[in-house]
Amino acid sequence: MIDKKWIGYELPASVLPIERTRLQFFAKATGETNPIYTEVEAAREAGYPDLPAPPTFLFAAELDSGAVFDLMDDMQVPIAKVLHGEQSFTYHRTACVGDTVTVRSRVTDIYEKKSGSLEFVVKTSRAVNQNDELVAEMHSVLVCRH
Repeated sequence: MIDKKWIGYELPASVLPIERTRLQFFAKATGETNPIYTEVEAAREAGYPDLPAPPTFLFAAELDSGAVFDLMDDMQVPIAKVLHGEQSFTYHRTACVGDTVTVRSRVTDIYEKKSGSLEFVVKTSRAVNQNDELVAEMHSVLVCRH
């Protein structure tokens, strides 16, 4: 059982520079076909200063930093038992090439279902750019199988 003491825990901040090659690779890997995510000229014609980050790209910040893996380790949850349950985003501005995004997350709930055979860790996050402007609010649920 995951100790409820983790509710309210704040993960270390994760910093993600938004780089052109990485955005292009992410767009290709996710099957994105809109040229604003791969071609600078198309992005600029659409009103962006450079390539914008695709919608789910911001979750890469905590993956890169290892913050979520460290959290699971601290909670003594084997990563092999963790499933991605859900994610949602509320966008406030677009992150583009040249921006640096910082994500700060907090565990907001832990609950169980199926007599404890499934536990859920709810995490909310805020992403801000280098000017401390809110880029997105994110919500994710990790499912732990026992």
